[in-house]
Amino acid sequence: MALGWSLRATPLISLDLSEIHSCPLSNKTPSDVEKGGFTQTVAEDDSLIMVGWDGPNDPLNPANASVGRKLFMTFLVSLIAISVTAASAIDASGVLQYSEYFNVSEVAGSLATGLFLVGFGAGSLLSGPFSETFGRNVVYLITMLLFLIFIMASALAPTLHSHLIFRFFAGFFGSTPLSCAGGTVADLWDPAQKAYAFPAYAIPAFAGPMIGQIIGSYIPTTLGWRWLEWIMLIMGGAILMVVILLQPETYGNLLLHWKAKILRQETGNQRYRAPMEMKRESLGRRLLISIYRPFLLFYSELILILMSLYLTVVYIVLFTFLEGYTFIFTDTYGVSQGITSVTWAGMLCGILLVSCIVPVVYSWTAKEYQKTSVIAPETRLWYAMLGGAPAVPISLFWMGWTCNPIISIWSPLIASALFGYGITTIFIVAYMYIIDSYGVYSASALGFLVFTRYVVAGGVTVAGTPIYRAIGVQYTLTILGSTSGLMAFIPYLLFFYGPQIRKYSKYAVNTDKKNDPC
Repeated sequence: MALGWSLRATPLISLDLSEIHSCPLSNKTPSDVEKGGFTQTVAEDDSLIMVGWDGPNDPLNPANASVGRKLFMTFLVSLIAISVTAASAIDASGVLQYSEYFNVSEVAGSLATGLFLVGFGAGSLLSGPFSETFGRNVVYLITMLLFLIFIMASALAPTLHSHLIFRFFAGFFGSTPLSCAGGTVADLWDPAQKAYAFPAYAIPAFAGPMIGQIIGSYIPTTLGWRWLEWIMLIMGGAILMVVILLQPETYGNLLLHWKAKILRQETGNQRYRAPMEMKRESLGRRLLISIYRPFLLFYSELILILMSLYLTVVYIVLFTFLEGYTFIFTDTYGVSQGITSVTWAGMLCGILLVSCIVPVVYSWTAKEYQKTSVIAPETRLWYAMLGGAPAVPISLFWMGWTCNPIISIWSPLIASALFGYGITTIFIVAYMYIIDSYGVYSASALGFLVFTRYVVAGGVTVAGTPIYRAIGVQYTLTILGSTSGLMAFIPYLLFFYGPQIRKYSKYAVNTDKKNDPC
């Protein structure tokens, strides 16, 4: 595995207890001393030497890498996200073939996608404690390997029941590297840089379901439905090899742990300790907290409730399209099953269009950061406010009421591009706003955000075909458009009222005052 950072870059160690971001270990006054070329902060009883970064420019700190190198590392984790999200949707392109193979209805066949999404939601609750104990790369490698094993098992499954079980576990393990990718982005970028760094990750990552549909367009009718899984196995395996060879560890606390371990070995002084070695809670306890704290937050946090509801509605629309595109394009315009999967390219174009507004948002964010050295969480809402939020209901009404054989197929295709633009901006602002609003509790908040949207989307995916068949394309998209239209007000409301909401929140960050970490 490529470590990427030299632990012997400099002999100077800055050992400021403030690096730990926790309450003092004792009420004794620390004193700074110089010993053997090292700057140390030592308690008066001389019991511990806390290891930190060698100043703000420490080359060991991943955040001090060049912008190009950090973009490359961000691109690598976006490749992981593409591989797992593409697998989440690709089975929908072959639902007709394997439904016939297993002699079940298409509704039962769509469970392959639905259970994968439910597995995504369940697995997302467990990723944080593992990545904060063992580092990002170990989680990427082990869970990606398990994801690929279950994808392979899905390809070899002799029965529908085994296929569905394997797909669930593929989703379960596939969610973990996807969830940890946000941690990698946080490791690398400062608050202003995240205005373009997070979209650099999110835009390709969010394109995964569309890429999966496009890849799977002609495979079921030519190579057979099992090759949908084989292609994902090959793609995921190639990406895993690239990550093994090129992705360095970015979790700062783990790097400091390695640094402290080397110092103990070289000096024989066992008093060197890294921040993560001072954690008193066991991994099991932290896993338990990661499971129940997201639900505890949900009952008391209006911001989290609104953002979870918003993303859940967006994902319901997105994943019902997996079955709905058959009614929108195949039944209406008479195109083939393969062409229907290719039409997802329209939504993919819309997703890529988001990159056009990244420089604008970054310039505004950078100016605010230079003036105040603080970025208000509401700044992150600009992506959705610059047309992204209203784009979703507009595109759904447009697609629903121009989906007609006497109107060109380009009309719903262009509408799908507008939809892709809108949902990507909503995804970006939801994550960035939650992270900035909840600080140390953001992992729990994001865990609930992922859990709710994937579990609900997984359930509704199965209902997609009956809904479209029962009430038709126009009324289905009208209902979804009306619901998303109500949700479109959320970014604007939070922009104006978010600071007041955070002020009275028990868990949210209040940028108007400094919170005592103790």
